[in-house]
Amino acid sequence: MTKKKANKIYNALLERYPDAHCALDYKTPFELLFATILSAQSTDIGVNKATPALFKAFPTVQDYANATPEEIEPFISSIGLFRSKAKSLHTSANMIVNNFDGKVPSNMKDLVTLRGVARKTANVVLGNAFHKNEGVVVDTHVGRLAQRFGFTTETKPDKIEKDLMALFPEDQWTMLSHLLVWHGREVCKKRGSTCSEDSICIRYCSNATTD
Repeated sequence: MTKKKANKIYNALLERYPDAHCALDYKTPFELLFATILSAQSTDIGVNKATPALFKAFPTVQDYANATPEEIEPFISSIGLFRSKAKSLHTSANMIVNNFDGKVPSNMKDLVTLRGVARKTANVVLGNAFHKNEGVVVDTHVGRLAQRFGFTTETKPDKIEKDLMALFPEDQWTMLSHLLVWHGREVCKKRGSTCSEDSICIRYCSNATTD
C-alpha cells in the first residue's frame, strides 16, 4: 500500500462520511473517559442508554470517588462486566482526584495508569476530548477494514496501529478511525456486508470480490 493510494481511500471515505465522529455521548473529558471504559466488550448504543442516568447521579469525578463501586453498579447493570467496570470507574476517579488534581490526564503516559484504560481507550480520549493525535483507535471495525483495504496484513491491534500511523499523516489519525468505524458499520460489515454493491469497496476493498 502506498501513501498516495491510502490518501485516495481516506478522501473517498471523508467525502462519504464528512460528519463521522465518536459514537459515545459525552460532554466532558471524564464523561468520555468513563463511557469508553464502559464500552469495552459492549456496544456504544448500550453504553449511551446507560450513561445519562449515570452522569446525572455522578456529575463530577469527585462524586465517583466518594461513592462505592456497589453504589455505581445499579446505573451500569445493563452493561456487560458491570461489576468490574464499576470498580474501574471508582478506582480511576480516585486516581484522578489524588494523582492528577481532579482533572483527566491529557497525555498517554498518565492515562494508561488508570484502571480500565489501555492504549485504545487513551487514544479515544486524547483524540476526541483533547484533540490530540497520539495514535489510531483500533477496534474490531478498524482492524477489519485496515486489512480489507490493504493498509496492513497484521492482525494484532498494536501492530495494525503502527502500520496505520506510518501510512497516514498524524493530523488524520483520529478522523481515520471514525471513518473506518462508520464504513464498517454501514457497509463493510463482518457479516451481511454490502461491499459488492458499494462504490468505495468495489474500487478498494478485497471483500467486494468475495461478498
